[in-house]
Amino acid sequence: MEFRMTPDQLLSTTRAVRKRLDLDRPVPRSLIEECVDLATQAPTGRNRQRWHFLVVTDDARRRAVGDIFRRALAANQSAPLKERDLERMHIRPGSMERVHDGLRHLHDNIHRVPAFVIPAVEGRTDRASVTEQAGTWGSILPAVWSFMLAARARGLGTVWTTAQAPLERELAETLGVPYEEVMLAAFIPLAFTIGTDFKPARRVAREQVLHWERW
Repeated sequence: MEFRMTPDQLLSTTRAVRKRLDLDRPVPRSLIEECVDLATQAPTGRNRQRWHFLVVTDDARRRAVGDIFRRALAANQSAPLKERDLERMHIRPGSMERVHDGLRHLHDNIHRVPAFVIPAVEGRTDRASVTEQAGTWGSILPAVWSFMLAARARGLGTVWTTAQAPLERELAETLGVPYEEVMLAAFIPLAFTIGTDFKPARRVAREQVLHWERW
């Protein structure tokens, strides 16, 4: 089912969904396939189309993958935040508290999420040059964002996470992915949303991010 939204509404309300994922409603395979078909219309470097989408819905495999998700979150060591980062993160009072609360909810209920979508790309960027990294990531990120927009248009919620990163090799082995050749780019829980009334988020002012002619 598609909702009647203008392009602007779709782009401004595709939120990271954690607490409003419907954990009891299965996601039809046909809807996921539609989203992947749209995702692969995205631009890709030199038309190489090196993208892949792993979808996990089997109960036992979801439990195994969910366990990796939880352990990877615990193992993640983020870089220290700068003062400017903290200022932007807290531009809306209470926003980070809600984010952390949502993350705890997702952690506790990850085994109940009906589908995981794990986008991957052929070629690794470990110790690669900036040029090679840009080409590789530029060939998967547009496709994943298109997938998330297509999901939103069908009443599905997503949240981009990089939880797989600390235990990427273990996740790759669990899913039969050739780690040395393919990079798991993200870990995306997917479910129908509880309600569809998402709103635009408060962001930093345009003047802080838009630069004309030079920095």
